[in-house]
Amino acid sequence: QVQLLESGGGLVQPGGSLRLACAASKFTQDYYAIGWFRQAPGKEREFVACISWSGRSTYYADSVKGRFTISKDNAKNTVYLQMNSLKPEDTAVYYCASAKSSVVVSTPLEYDYWGQGTQVTVSS
Repeated sequence: QVQLLESGGGLVQPGGSLRLACAASKFTQDYYAIGWFRQAPGKEREFVACISWSGRSTYYADSVKGRFTISKDNAKNTVYLQMNSLKPEDTAVYYCASAKSSVVVSTPLEYDYWGQGTQVTVSS
């Protein structure tokens, strides 16, 4: 079973930056995709970004494109989400998840394992 652990959340002022990390236990399959999702109070979980197993493909939600960057360090089995120019509407619990896929995927149902989430609050 894959275990995912997020870290790096916190309180930041509008316009600030945070970097989230998702540390994964060793994967048993040969390929996977890692995605970031977020859920604000009273709202559905929404897709944020995804990176393919190779790291060569990435995909972003329109709401974060140009501000957020997803990357991975295979040696550390860790995926990062660099978040810049943060806005109050970015406030949410952020989750990372893994999918048995060789390509990027954006729908929650395609993901098999989820982390426990990390809170990001953007406020002055």
